[in-house]
Amino acid sequence: MIDLRSDTATEPTAGMRSAIAGAAVGDEQRGEDPTVLELERRAAAFLGQEASVYLPTATMANQIAVRILAQPGDELLAEETSHILINEQGAPAALSGVVMRGLAGKNGRFSTAQVRSAIRDWRSGHMPRTRLVCVENTHNSSGGRIWPLEELADLAETCRELDLALHLDGARIVNASVGLEVEPARIGQHFDTVTLCLSKGLGCPLGAVIAGSRELMTKARRAKHLFGGAMRQAGIVAAAGIYALEHNVGRTVDDHVRALRLASGLADNGLPVDLSQVETNFVLLDVEPLGLSAAAAGERLQRAGVLLSGTVFPSVLRAVTHLGVDDDAIERALELIPEALRESATS
Repeated sequence: MIDLRSDTATEPTAGMRSAIAGAAVGDEQRGEDPTVLELERRAAAFLGQEASVYLPTATMANQIAVRILAQPGDELLAEETSHILINEQGAPAALSGVVMRGLAGKNGRFSTAQVRSAIRDWRSGHMPRTRLVCVENTHNSSGGRIWPLEELADLAETCRELDLALHLDGARIVNASVGLEVEPARIGQHFDTVTLCLSKGLGCPLGAVIAGSRELMTKARRAKHLFGGAMRQAGIVAAAGIYALEHNVGRTVDDHVRALRLASGLADNGLPVDLSQVETNFVLLDVEPLGLSAAAAGERLQRAGVLLSGTVFPSVLRAVTHLGVDDDAIERALELIPEALRESATS
């Protein structure tokens, strides 16, 4: 089975498993796990921040950012299909009492003008205070699209001017940095807090980090305990994160090359793929012009030996390349996908 549902499908490589097996450990809650401390040090520098905190998941990382950057009754602004709004169970409201408002986006991005016009006049005594702006880069729902650096710099300047906190959901910041050909720190330095998922393109079995100033990370560590994320001998999994930062960052370019190869091959076979949308490791395939539903197309593909996933768009399926998919798998997928969808269209 060729699993293109998500870059979360990766499994630890032999080298990563060896690093896990040999990890030095200690009591993470007491700040005594040397491997966790080393990962936090490296991750902070990697993301252009002073300090970081190791966590079990990127969703927890995002929610800790909300908790420490906003107060109950404050308002959060994000692109309307961003992960923090539609894929985290309404956690900003449930866990931190924060109001959420979506901004209409193009390719997962919104403008500084939209932010300015969205700010509420809380001085009336009736409206929530707009306090936090969240960016997702790369943007999942739009198909792994990238925010240009100049747009991020303009947004950061606007947020400072308006006294708004700025958070980056950088679950796939590595893909963004590879696509932009800059270090992740060049992206992360614009934000008050940055999150990084280690279990997507970097191939770890679990784990994430949140990074920011030392003052904010002191608050983040308390929120980590509050949200149930404190661990004990966590170095055994943090070692995977260190290995990933050392070995799996540069190779992400291979995922991008394979995604473009997949997209080009599907388009050459007459399938509805927009090559201009392929910026990182995502390929979006719209099956509506084929007269198919996403569910029916997905079932036929699965029977053919290829797994794709659905998206926020009812007729669009998603293929995501990752370190578990090599060149041979891409070429095989280019044989199986068109055949399966043509069978669907004629059955």
